[in-house]
Amino acid sequence: MKYLITIVGPTAIGKTALSIQLAKQFGCEIISCDSRQFFKEMTIGTAVPNTEELAAVKHHFIQNKSIFDSYTVGDFEKEALQKIEQLFQKNDYIVLVGGSGLYVDAVLKGFDEFPEIPSAVRQNVQEIYTSQGIDALQDILKEKDNSYYNQLLSDNPQTLQNPQRMMRFTEVCLGSRKPYSSFLNKKKNNRNFTPILIGLDAQRAIIYERINKRVDSMMNEGLLSEAENLFPNKILNALQTVGYRELFSYFDREITLNFAIEDIKKNTRRFSKRQLTWFKRNEETKWFDYLTPKEIIISYVHSFKKK
Repeated sequence: MKYLITIVGPTAIGKTALSIQLAKQFGCEIISCDSRQFFKEMTIGTAVPNTEELAAVKHHFIQNKSIFDSYTVGDFEKEALQKIEQLFQKNDYIVLVGGSGLYVDAVLKGFDEFPEIPSAVRQNVQEIYTSQGIDALQDILKEKDNSYYNQLLSDNPQTLQNPQRMMRFTEVCLGSRKPYSSFLNKKKNNRNFTPILIGLDAQRAIIYERINKRVDSMMNEGLLSEAENLFPNKILNALQTVGYRELFSYFDREITLNFAIEDIKKNTRRFSKRQLTWFKRNEETKWFDYLTPKEIIISYVHSFKKK
């Protein structure tokens, strides 16, 4: 039996540290499932594991792409499954870790197949968002896929405020000339491993405090300079990300630096709430307090061998 130890939870909760502890315990490697840590130009603002952490255990899908690359969740699913198959040839365990729920789901249960979208369509959608805002993307989705728009409005309204998701919905509608929802739930996927889902959580006040401290640390480490270097490419999809977007507004002289920093904290806190909402939909996840001794979590992983 092969086991994919999957660690999820809100940002800044300690997933990286736990993933390294478990990987060392089971002598295995780590697959990162963070949709922004893929990009080599984005280091500080995406909380990429530091040099010491990367040296402690072999990591995959960390800064392996460029912000200029076209890289979708479907691409990640295919590459991650190939890597998982390779790693299982030498070990019964792999650790999957990350806060990007859509990408975690793609690995665990598969992702719907979408047509290739022309780069010109992607660029056009990015320009629409940059010049007209997210409302314009909502209007396009409402026109091209009204039933899916209404479904999101009813069941998951925060998705309608997510720039990355809205650009994806819009580019599929425009590029394929079909409703986005017409591509959903068409494919059944089987996996040759048993997922062991582990969630880390804490009281909301603790999560928020950890987020605030992380943002302050990022600023001290040079996030402002990193964002300034990326500013000329702010239209790119990869950069429509908390931590960069707010600083771009500062460079555009729309807000002060202090306001931008507070906005990063506020938007990251909101993001953490969305992460928890997403991950807690899966009833198979075993949740642990972030201070739980690693021995208890290791014992939980071992219990799967006895089932």
